[in-house]
Amino acid sequence: MELVDPVVESEQMELVDVECLKGQSSWMVRIYIDREGGVTLDDCAGISGEIGDLLDINEIPPGPYNLEISSPGLDRPLARDRDFIRYAGHRVRINVAEKIDKRRNFKGRLVDFVEKDGELVLVVDVEGKIYNIPRNMVVKANLQYEF
Repeated sequence: MELVDPVVESEQMELVDVECLKGQSSWMVRIYIDREGGVTLDDCAGISGEIGDLLDINEIPPGPYNLEISSPGLDRPLARDRDFIRYAGHRVRINVAEKIDKRRNFKGRLVDFVEKDGELVLVVDVEGKIYNIPRNMVVKANLQYEF
């Protein structure tokens, strides 16, 4: 994220998330970008060349790769602390590394993102029950589209 974020920001876009997945013969690098009003296919194509060059120069990932640039979609990943602040009040789906009250998956409304006892915590309302989920336990978090 640190490598590609300046390139994305220089195009007045926001870097949402980066995924690097190792396949049998090559890597898959997925980069999600966004901007106010959404991103276009031309936005994705334009930034793809810049990021591809940057990855090649830095030899990241090590070996052959496929680069995919896209918008985050309706189930936007929440990857940075600022995402949790920005989307407080929205429905989310959160997966954690270790069980909290016998569960690893939470679907509910993100009530707040606060510091408690020196630790960043997501406050999530799941069907009327409030869970305090330590930020460092979050493996994956996404917005949940409301119909």
